[in-house]
Amino acid sequence: MTSQPSPEPGEFLSLLTAAEIADLTAAGRKRRWDRGATVMAEGDTADWVLVLTSGRVKVSSHTAGGTEVVLAIRGPGALLGEMSGISDEPRSGTVTALEPVEGVVIRDFAGFLNEHGRVAVLLLRLVVGRLRDADRKRVEYGAFDTTGRVATRLVELAERFGEPTNGGVKVALPLSQDELAGWTGASREAVSKALRSLRDRGLIETGRRRVTIYDLEGLRRRAR
Repeated sequence: MTSQPSPEPGEFLSLLTAAEIADLTAAGRKRRWDRGATVMAEGDTADWVLVLTSGRVKVSSHTAGGTEVVLAIRGPGALLGEMSGISDEPRSGTVTALEPVEGVVIRDFAGFLNEHGRVAVLLLRLVVGRLRDADRKRVEYGAFDTTGRVATRLVELAERFGEPTNGGVKVALPLSQDELAGWTGASREAVSKALRSLRDRGLIETGRRRVTIYDLEGLRRRAR
């Protein structure tokens, strides 16, 4: 029997006790989505939340002109759809599976929180952290050039999902250049140019849906 990946540090599931996880799992049902599937759709009024147990997803929204803006990449342990699950308002973003994903669907999440006061406080802290992260990204968009923003996102991916390899850190990147552009607030052409610049400096090597970082400290410096 294959064990589930450990929750990503700092994500919702990693903050809960074993008893709280058991209660949460008992309150929901397991579900699986294939790569490319829409897990949640912006504007939907569904009342359920999802705790991701394996795989990665992107959270995105679209501008009035139809351009996709990637808001976040979430991995194992993430809580998704909590805002609409609590407020009964439409989904504020679309969640798409970047690879096969599994999770636990909970329909009465508000009821679970009513019975688990400690978890409600943890959720509040988590939401505040996401708001701070959104503020930080807005500052980045104004202060950094495209290469700096791309470097910042690659550092984040390396720290969260990177695996040590010969002389560097390998990230199996389930993102296209269009999606990376949507995550950095730049055009695909600008992202392609930024990646080429980072390759020319010897900081990274790119391949099909993967990137190997050979100088993480150098990448961090370029991200500033």
